[in-house]
Amino acid sequence: MDRNAPHLVTLVLLTALTVLTLNMFLPALPAMQAAFGVSAAVIGWAISLYMAAAALLQLVLGPLSDRIGRRPVILGMLVVYAFASVMCLLADDIVVFLLARVVQAVAVGGGILSSAIVRDLYDGRAAAAKLSLIASAMAVAPMLAPMVGGALEAAFGWRSIFLTYAVLGAALLIWCWRDLGETKQKSASRRQYGALFASRLFWAYVAVHALGVGVFYVFLTGAPFVMVAVFGLGSAQTGIVLGTTTAGFLVGAGASARLVERLGEMRLILIGRLVPVAGIAAAWVYFAGGGEALWPLFVGTLCVGLGNGISVPNAAAGALSVRPELAGSASGFLGAATLALGAALTSVATAIIGSVTTPAALLGLMGVIALGALGAALAARAWAPAD
Repeated sequence: MDRNAPHLVTLVLLTALTVLTLNMFLPALPAMQAAFGVSAAVIGWAISLYMAAAALLQLVLGPLSDRIGRRPVILGMLVVYAFASVMCLLADDIVVFLLARVVQAVAVGGGILSSAIVRDLYDGRAAAAKLSLIASAMAVAPMLAPMVGGALEAAFGWRSIFLTYAVLGAALLIWCWRDLGETKQKSASRRQYGALFASRLFWAYVAVHALGVGVFYVFLTGAPFVMVAVFGLGSAQTGIVLGTTTAGFLVGAGASARLVERLGEMRLILIGRLVPVAGIAAAWVYFAGGGEALWPLFVGTLCVGLGNGISVPNAAAGALSVRPELAGSASGFLGAATLALGAALTSVATAIIGSVTTPAALLGLMGVIALGALGAALAARAWAPAD
């Protein structure tokens, strides 16, 4: 069986496809709304339906790759993705467009199977280091994708974005055909699936990952309300504040990639969960005491990104290591659980911050979730084998 490792850039590109497909077309939504003659709520389904489909597909593509291998699933995914992108490009009816958009969600397989491939090829700390490198490179994608999409829409119209998706899918298909060998060693049994989901250590890692990312979702949802109502910031200034978590994540993931071999993934998970708790707590004390400056919020949110960059890749590596032969299933479930919890926490944040629009309320909600992630990290430490 071909166990040649693909180039790291291949895994980065596969992971990037998920982010690009979700974010790059966002600046074109008003133009698309006008072109299809629908309401803003209807064109918004291009986002919500995609995310719902992505969550479900993670539960399918991961286990499927454990059965038949990573390579055929990824190549098949890219064929379907390129076809769906062409359908989006040619669609003149909103229903056809939205259906094609749902099919485009197969792009999510790029991210979950890249993680599974890393776990196929590397053990323990080496896997965590590779996942941290991929996460570090990917931290830039959410910032660049909307800018590229906006430039394409302004220069060539909104359909050019979906032409770009189709070209990217086809090019990546050719690249993966040449570079991506099969890394899955053997098929999994039903008994092994039961052992994975019966493992309390697996669930602890899932909780660390999902709750850590959940803090980020809550911040992204609640911060714009606070920025406008309390600090009077405009959209550009609010974007800078939101970017602090991404900047922190980039630094944290880079540090994790360098330090995991020396410190181990469990120590980095604990450090990564302590940093947000400390930063959020300090900022909350400041605002609860009547503070009015903006910079403590910057510090708190920077700590969220930094902590996630340190802990999230290592929690993912831990979850995929509980049953290495089921890395695809573990990765798919991890992604789906994180997305589902993020959607739920987003709804909670909207309800709370919409009625109590203060920095202390936002930080308090973030702090509760961060404490939950820390508790999960401590549980994982107690249940994990000696590092």
